[in-house]
Amino acid sequence: MKGEGQVMVGFSRKVPRSRRRRRHGEDGFTLVEMLVVITIIGMIMALVGPRVLNYLSESRVKAAKIQIQSFSSALDLFYLDAGRFPTSSEGLDALARPVSGVASWNGPYLKGGNVPNDPWGNPYVYKQPAERAPYEIRSLGSDGQEGGTGTSADLVSGQN
Repeated sequence: MKGEGQVMVGFSRKVPRSRRRRRHGEDGFTLVEMLVVITIIGMIMALVGPRVLNYLSESRVKAAKIQIQSFSSALDLFYLDAGRFPTSSEGLDALARPVSGVASWNGPYLKGGNVPNDPWGNPYVYKQPAERAPYEIRSLGSDGQEGGTGTSADLVSGQN
């Protein structure tokens, strides 16, 4: 080997002029080809987009139902320790922070020690006593207002 420690970085090779010439019409995509591709992508998005958005909204409803069930379990534990459910004024915060007048509070009863909002970013509504149960936990749905249909319908504890 010639000259130890030398590294060959690269080399260039001459290409004959005849091979370097570009052929006309093979340089890129035509406008028509680009429009066809954009149209196909648009059609795919028109078919797939609504389904994806529907799955997203359904998953938020399922997440809210699971959170309401979690609150119900935590409220049952609170009841076992305190002998009563939190009042409406104490709210779901009683599951995360000690309540005055409850000596046997063994919380926090919620994982993470805080009360999360519903999947749409709104706080859950807690009412005690409720009309048909000792308490009611309600998510106002995607619209954040009482009532509604579909994903904007209210989700209430004890209802499926």
